Amino acid sequence: MRRHPSAFAIFVLAGALVVAGAVCVFLWFVGDAQSTGLVPTTLGLWTMSEVVSFILHVIFWEILLVGVPVAIGAVTGWLWWRRLPYEERVGYHFGGRSRSAGGGGVSLLLFIAFCIKLYIDGKWNAPIGSLTVNYVVGSMVLILEWALVVFGIPASIVAIWWLSRKTKA
Repeated sequence: MRRHPSAFAIFVLAGALVVAGAVCVFLWFVGDAQSTGLVPTTLGLWTMSEVVSFILHVIFWEILLVGVPVAIGAVTGWLWWRRLPYEERVGYHFGGRSRSAGGGGVSLLLFIAFCIKLYIDGKWNAPIGSLTVNYVVGSMVLILEWALVVFGIPASIVAIWWLSRKTKA
């Protein structure tokens, strides 16, 4: 940072612009989605198909209007980094391992399973506000049972196989 204060300032400014741009694109798309009729203005009237369509459209526009410029900027930054002398690059200590708490995958799987459950039950185009608490809770319990079957049976087979190998040795 001391050797390249202007480059550091450019990266900080670029990061702030990316965050501001992502928020602006999201706000623009939300207003546009309501005015074009992609989604209803009342949240309780949204259907699961509209939720999924909205999410996919937001991802598309965020990638197009924010992700592509970020990728171009990342390539430019990487090319600049490669032009630095080797001794200077080594001095920054960007390597090493970092531990991550992970997470997020289970929520995505539960959302996908809930979408499948709504589709199977024929409630894909029903307003989400019309779903009863009993239906949602019952669906979540059923989804957890599916997860236990899908992941529990293979886990049990692997555990039995591993235990049988351990007892033989």
